[in-house]
Amino acid sequence: MSFDVGEFLLQSVPFARELGITFDKVSKGVAICRLPDRPELHNHVGGPHAGALFTLAESASGAATLSLFGSELSRAVPLVTTSTVTYRKLAMGEIVAEAHLDASREEVLAELDAGRRPEFRVTVTLTNADGLTVSDLTVTWTLRPTA
Repeated sequence: MSFDVGEFLLQSVPFARELGITFDKVSKGVAICRLPDRPELHNHVGGPHAGALFTLAESASGAATLSLFGSELSRAVPLVTTSTVTYRKLAMGEIVAEAHLDASREEVLAELDAGRRPEFRVTVTLTNADGLTVSDLTVTWTLRPTA
C-alpha cells in the first residue's frame, strides 16, 4: 500500500485522533493500535469507557481493512455493518487492540468485481498491559460500490 494507513485513518476519523489512538503496526490484513490511559477517557470504575474501547477496536479493524482494500477507495467505500463485543475483564491502563481480517483480498475483490457488495469479518482482541484479554470483538465490514 502506498500510504500510511494509520495516519490516513486518524485524518479520516477525528474521534479516533481525539482519543489519542496510535498505530504500532498495519500490514496485510493485520493492525495493532493502542489507547492511552488518560483520566478523561475513564468511566465510573476508573478504566477506559466502553465507547473508547469500541473506538479503539473499530479503528484497528478499519486499519486492517484498509491495509488490504485501501487501493480500492476510488470504487468502493468500506463501511461497518455489524459489531459484536464481549467484555471479559475490567479494562485498566493502556489498552492494545490487535485486529485480523478473516477473508482473503482475492475473495472479497472477486465479489466486488461480480457486482456484489462483499461482507467480511475482522476479529479484534483488546489486551491490557499484562497481556490479558479484556475484550473480544467481531466487526463485519462491507465494501459499498461508489458507482
